[in-house]
Amino acid sequence: MLVIDNYDSFTYNLVQYLETLGASCDVRLNDRISVEEVLAHEARGVLLSPGPGTPDDAGVTLDVIAQVGGKKPLFGVCLGH
Repeated sequence: MLVIDNYDSFTYNLVQYLETLGASCDVRLNDRISVEEVLAHEARGVLLSPGPGTPDDAGVTLDVIAQVGGKKPLFGVCLGH
């Protein structure tokens, strides 16, 4: 599982849960990976972590949703209000 970390402290809780279930996780910060790298990544799915701030702070996340959706399974987690 490729995990896009949107600078949220809960990201590694999610990673720990996934790894407990047997998943292998590769965590990348939302401003340290490109859409091309996401598409080329060997992971079978992409988890989009929650994140603080606004969509302007989302890094590559919005582009991943637009360009990767339909090509790889996407799972977004929101823990906001």
